[in-house]
Amino acid sequence: MASARDIRRRIKSVKNTAQITKAMQLVAASKMKKAQDQALASRPYAKLLNEVLVNLRDQVEEGSHPLLVEREGERELFVVISTDKGLCGGLNTNLLRQVTREMAPGSRFVTIGRKGRMALTKMQRDLFADFHVKDPVSFAETKQIGRFVMEQFLTGDYSRVRVAFTNFVNTMSQVSMIETLLPVRHLDLGKKKDFIGMGEKAEAAADSHGAAVGPAGYLFEPDVSAVLDVVVPQYVNYLLYQMLLESRASEHSARMVAMKSATDNAKELIKDLTLAYNKQRQASITSELLEITTAMKALE
Repeated sequence: MASARDIRRRIKSVKNTAQITKAMQLVAASKMKKAQDQALASRPYAKLLNEVLVNLRDQVEEGSHPLLVEREGERELFVVISTDKGLCGGLNTNLLRQVTREMAPGSRFVTIGRKGRMALTKMQRDLFADFHVKDPVSFAETKQIGRFVMEQFLTGDYSRVRVAFTNFVNTMSQVSMIETLLPVRHLDLGKKKDFIGMGEKAEAAADSHGAAVGPAGYLFEPDVSAVLDVVVPQYVNYLLYQMLLESRASEHSARMVAMKSATDNAKELIKDLTLAYNKQRQASITSELLEITTAMKALE
């Protein structure tokens, strides 16, 4: 059984740990609010951009844009968005488990986040590139990653580009997701996605001259194909940006919850250790009293 001195040392150690986890909880809570606001604020624009692109996709011929071309084969470029730091529960573990379960043979990986890079290197996967994105996430940094991914897809070496990220649902819930980024597919675009608040597919209309008009009365000039050359890369960049925002909001939320749980567990442990210390101290006092009483009786 541990001595009273050992229990006191352990109580002090747990108290120090609780102070650290409490501080980390407060920092994560502050960052979490900003990250959640940023992710939620960008969803309406992503929704509107999706509606425009869905209508554009319906009004052009197949193969009119290289980023829309379906390719044969199973070789894919996998973008994995993880965290740079740990102490965020099972966020990275769940994401990497899903990546391992769904990746195709011969996949090459692009990582965003130190934890994903370290895990894939340890698993001896084909790590092709690694990017670092600051906190908070900026669209300028995301455009560099999007441009790199589009260039790799246009080489023809890959049949598709998929992104693994963590979808932010609420503070207590984050879900690992894998979505196809390239080629831009009609079914994927028209499908409801919580992480960008996408709406249902809208029917395209036409004006009196036969020009294509979108659901909000858009008139495309000079033609749909010219607009497609601008909108598709913008859509890919912004979709990747939204995934990064969702991952960052999920990270700070998971870390805040994990640190709160650690702080609560430390407080419970301190209570148990204090009780054990008091029992040990009481037992020691009782033993001393018995020794004094025995000695007094022996002197009588």
